[in-house]
Amino acid sequence: MLELRKLNKGYADGRQVLVDLDYTLGAGEFVAIMGDSGVGKSTLLNLIAGLDTADSGAILINGIDMVTLDDNAATRLRRSNFGFIFQAFHVLPHLSVLHNIALPLLLNGADLARATQMLEAVGLGGRGDDFPRQLSGGQLQRVAIARALVHRPTLVLADEPTGNLDPDTAHEILLLMRNELKASGASALMVTHSHAAAAMADRVLNLTRDGLRPALP
Repeated sequence: MLELRKLNKGYADGRQVLVDLDYTLGAGEFVAIMGDSGVGKSTLLNLIAGLDTADSGAILINGIDMVTLDDNAATRLRRSNFGFIFQAFHVLPHLSVLHNIALPLLLNGADLARATQMLEAVGLGGRGDDFPRQLSGGQLQRVAIARALVHRPTLVLADEPTGNLDPDTAHEILLLMRNELKASGASALMVTHSHAAAAMADRVLNLTRDGLRPALP
């Protein structure tokens, strides 16, 4: 469902981080991406999401090349097909927990009842009227997972989703994320520095200048 073809990206200082990168992510796959700092892991996610622009190459989402889309078309594709989970949660403090989860449904004009279902699924039933300031870090990441999956995306992008959590909470959140991904059938790419987090994925890849390669056992 995701295919990268000859993807190239360099930084303003002239440093090339992605060179002729080829990769195919299958439907329903959960893949962790590891690698040294500065190798381009987060940049890769931003390119796939259309939040940054590749120097050359193709990024195909269900056969549609993100690189060729104008801003409006890319936004529509992103809204309907993508879910995002970030280290910093990125919940909106002035919205209730339920309304934070429901945001993708509002943007897509979908039935909001699904938000209540996801609230229950991530173990926050009864907390829908609370506000983010009333939740712990682990609970906020549960909100982020529910928001990422509520509109049934085909692809979830997670950038260090447990980086701000203690090890026990991180393990709990990763189990939840994996279970919800499998239940929804979404594919996922997770960038992480944590070997414990990566172990939750179906496959672990290392990003280097030579591309994405299977991690050594």
